[in-house]
Amino acid sequence: MKFFSVIARMRGSAPGSRGWAWVVVCVAGLWILGMSVAVHAEPPVTPRPPNFLLILADDLGYSDLGCYGGEIRTPNLDRLASRGLRFSQFYNTARCWPTRAALLTGYYPQQVRMDPPRGRLPSWARLLPHHLKPLGYRTYHSGKWHVMGAPRACADGGFDRSYVLEDHDRNFHPRRATEDDVALPPVDPAGGYYSTTAIADHALRCLRDHAVQHADRPFLTYLAFTVPHFPLQAPPADVARYADRYGDGWDAVADTRWRRLGRLGLAPATRAVRGPWSVPPWNLGTAALVDQIGPGEMGFAPPWETLTGEQRRFQAAKMAVHAAMVDRMDHEIGRVLEQLRQMGVLEDTVVLFASDNGASAELLNRGDRHTHDAVAGSPESFLCLGPGWSGAANTPFSRHKAWVDEGGISTPLIVQWPKGIRERGVIRRQVGHVIDIVPTLVELAGGDPRQVLPADAPVLPGRSLAKAWMGDGPVSRESLFFHHEGHRALRVGDWKIVGRQPRPDQWALYHLAEDRGETRDLAQEQPERVQWMSAEWERLSARFRADAGD
Repeated sequence: MKFFSVIARMRGSAPGSRGWAWVVVCVAGLWILGMSVAVHAEPPVTPRPPNFLLILADDLGYSDLGCYGGEIRTPNLDRLASRGLRFSQFYNTARCWPTRAALLTGYYPQQVRMDPPRGRLPSWARLLPHHLKPLGYRTYHSGKWHVMGAPRACADGGFDRSYVLEDHDRNFHPRRATEDDVALPPVDPAGGYYSTTAIADHALRCLRDHAVQHADRPFLTYLAFTVPHFPLQAPPADVARYADRYGDGWDAVADTRWRRLGRLGLAPATRAVRGPWSVPPWNLGTAALVDQIGPGEMGFAPPWETLTGEQRRFQAAKMAVHAAMVDRMDHEIGRVLEQLRQMGVLEDTVVLFASDNGASAELLNRGDRHTHDAVAGSPESFLCLGPGWSGAANTPFSRHKAWVDEGGISTPLIVQWPKGIRERGVIRRQVGHVIDIVPTLVELAGGDPRQVLPADAPVLPGRSLAKAWMGDGPVSRESLFFHHEGHRALRVGDWKIVGRQPRPDQWALYHLAEDRGETRDLAQEQPERVQWMSAEWERLSARFRADAGD
């Protein structure tokens, strides 16, 4: 009534008078006009979704980075970790191509015919760009592709722009690469090319173009380095930085990393026992290695003190190149982050870093093949890290790339998003897997994967990690499944069964909360648990084969 009294006084009349009626008509007219304007007004501006920078290393060990206990110089990744999150229990699939398929599709590789690779992806499969582009994103890829079921990164993978380095045997002068699905000429050996720098250069060109042409749109940049995968090749100045670093050998490096992991709060309750005879069956034998590579090369990983002086010098030189490759990758990551900073978008960019599998115990001789007088790290050398240094790089876990023991499937995961993640330098202990990346990023982008996937597509097996990123929320799941090269594993809660070649049906059982180093096999003590978990592994394996149409 107070409102009406005020209006009445303004007109000099009381309610019920002709003057009051005039006021009522005016007020009603103004209300109708206001409603009309409201109806035709622009809708409220919705918050712009974040950008994504997804960085993947190739054959990086769990403890290679400084922020995961390593001695290699990685200031840019360490800075990301100090301003974001580190996951201590994040998994890949143990090998490059199945991990990349899982990362980009959100499915286990067995569901999309990628482990083992069997032709094209199923017709219902979609890759991350297919989910993001309807939400307004521009999508860019730079580096390794290796999604064999979708051979063209743009036409099949959905990226707007792409640089695919298809030659994985030459870091200084590759012969096979494509840009936007078009083949490029071989690189001039005298042109100063190095793969890690070239991959970053392409990403920088895409980002600079985005800032000019598409600044109003969010973006995904998928930065897929080919290092530190063999061949061990790196710029001489980078190698020189580590020339005297590894003379104490792989046992001493592993011990030092274990202590650092403890200080960082990343050490599990147990540390794996070094297995000197665990090597992939496809490796060259010792005699062939000595004949093709030289007397310093070794097929296995005995205690360091048993090596000859020549073997120690040769092996230390190999690890120096591995370290240089990781160092150079970190440097190039810093350049990309600086570009985001200059564009003013770093604060609202979700940056993720992971590895496609653990460090590699492989010993091969491919590409242009190694020459005996080649300097380690040079274009003329073709060296592999081998089981001794791979074991140290995977500290504190057991075995290597291609196995589904923790050393083969555990990866660092660094996540930084200044605008969305408030905590800084925090370790997350929730269990995660690369199949979780698609549902997580699509949720943050404001989408729903089910809106893009066809009706006949299986339900995505991953879980969104958004709550775990933003508030340490739980990530509930029934299990995680692993299968590669005949090696098998299933994780249910803190329990894990592992079946290894040549007897994959002979299951070992580990309680990872107390023994992530996989040092104590409990299968004989809990046969019922092994029986149930192995039956569950078989059920999932059959279901995934059916999903793939096998």
